[in-house]
Amino acid sequence: MKNRLKVLRAERDWSQAELAARLDVSRQAVNAIETGKYDPSLPLAFKLARLFDMRIEEIFDDGAETGNG
Repeated sequence: MKNRLKVLRAERDWSQAELAARLDVSRQAVNAIETGKYDPSLPLAFKLARLFDMRIEEIFDDGAETGNG
């Protein structure tokens, strides 16, 4: 799943380790999410959204088309 996590983290000048600490996950988990190797659980996705003050859909893109109709 594509995401903007790396860009959002860089805008705040946070390392992967700093973001991991804020989320209570490992740095390796942050790296795996950023590189699209791992999709976060729904609770973790909500945690990320709250941390960046964004909606989940603004951070993650599942590739699905929207706006049908």
